[in-house]
Parts: sequence; structure tokens; C-alpha cells
Amino acid sequence: MNGGPGHTELDGRIALVTGGGGGIGAACVQALAAAGAKVHVVDRDAAAAERVADDVGGWAHVVDLADGDAIDKLPAEVDVLVNNAGLQHVAPLHEFPPATFTLIQRVMVTAPFLLIRRCLPHMYSRGWGRIVNVSSAHGRRASAFKSAYVAAKHGLEGLSKVAALEGAAYGVTSNCVSPGYVRTPLVESQIAAQAVAHDLPVDQVVERILLDRPAIKRLVEPAEVAELVRWLCGPHAGALTGASVALDGGWTAN
Repeated sequence: MNGGPGHTELDGRIALVTGGGGGIGAACVQALAAAGAKVHVVDRDAAAAERVADDVGGWAHVVDLADGDAIDKLPAEVDVLVNNAGLQHVAPLHEFPPATFTLIQRVMVTAPFLLIRRCLPHMYSRGWGRIVNVSSAHGRRASAFKSAYVAAKHGLEGLSKVAALEGAAYGVTSNCVSPGYVRTPLVESQIAAQAVAHDLPVDQVVERILLDRPAIKRLVEPAEVAELVRWLCGPHAGALTGASVALDGGWTAN
């Protein structure tokens, strides 16, 4: 999906990526910058946001996306919005902390809503825009012990479709990228929790839990997700909207 050296399909465009300080978000920042975009890197980790922004000549913004007032201070003049930030908590429903459930919805559903709402007037005024929501196979399927994450990703998928319907007349597309388990700190940090939840040794969690359903028995790499995000933002993807593109090794085909 790379355009190759000198290929700048997003030249002159401004992008904003949440959770841009690491993992999938940092890979998206790199890919969009390589396509010619200037990128706002949003993360609650100041050092990470600044490091990634410096690498691409972009702008760092230190924001806790659970704080709606802080979101109001982010730029609205954005042509490409990538809602990527997320968090995870693994626990049985009857033991799941309500405050954690609420926090996950705020970061992974309410914050994307507020950002889309904030950026759409600029996109509409220019007659062009790209919204890419980093969802998950869990936006299509459920797993035990992940009530908040599964609920949030299902909500994000619905939000993305509404944005697609409303934005179509203005040249704005909205799509989800729905990867399986990606090699990121978010996934690596939950392996121990999964081991406890499923009563398995840690070294068996990846094979027996994470990669049980996918046909391709490996973790997805962040760069693979980022290249799909970049492709969805290109001019050739103008007729693709309201979709959820699976990058899950065949998980949701199983």
C-alpha cells in the first residue's frame, strides 16, 4: 500500500492521531507523514508524544481523552482524523469495576464522538475529509472478560457508520479498521491478566487464547494497520465509507 518515494497523496493535508505516542498510533503518524500529511500527535504521555512528533516534524499535544474539556483545546482544522487511543481491562462481568467501565467508554466512544463533532465543520467546508476509527475484531465479536472493551468497540463501529452517512454529501468518508491482536504494549500488558482469567500459564496465552480463532497464527504488526489506515485516507478510497475493514488473520471469518 506504500506509494513509494516521493508519493505524497496527502500533501497539504493536516492529520490528527490519538494515542499517537506508541503502538498503532505511532505507526499511523509515521505512515500519514510519509504520505505528505502534517500530523498532530495526541497522547497523554508527553515524552512519547513529543518524540513521535519530532520524528515527523509534527505537533505534540498532551491530552487525557477522558477529559472532554481538554478535547475542546485540540485543533479543529483537521482533514484526516484517526481515532486510535484505547485501554483495556480484563475481569469477569460480576467483578468488573464500574468506574473502569465508564472510563473505557469515555476514552474509546465519547472522545471519538467529540473529536468527530469538532473536526467535521472544517472537513465539510473543504469538501473533503477522512475519518478512520481504529476498532477491533472485538467490534464484531465478543470475548469473555472484556465487557467494557467489547461494548466500546461495538459503539465505535456504530458511530463510524453514522459519520459516514452524514459526511457523504460533503466528501467525507468514515471507516473502521478492525485488527485482531496487534503486537503492542496494550496486548502485551493483558497477557498476564488473561492467564489469570483463563487459569493458564502465561506462555500458553498467546497460542491458546489470543490466536485461537485467527487462521493466521501470528500477531498483527502495527505497521500493517498503519498502511491500511493510510490507504483509506488516499484519494482512491473516496467511494469506500461506512465500512469496517478486517485485518484479523481470518478471526471473524471463523
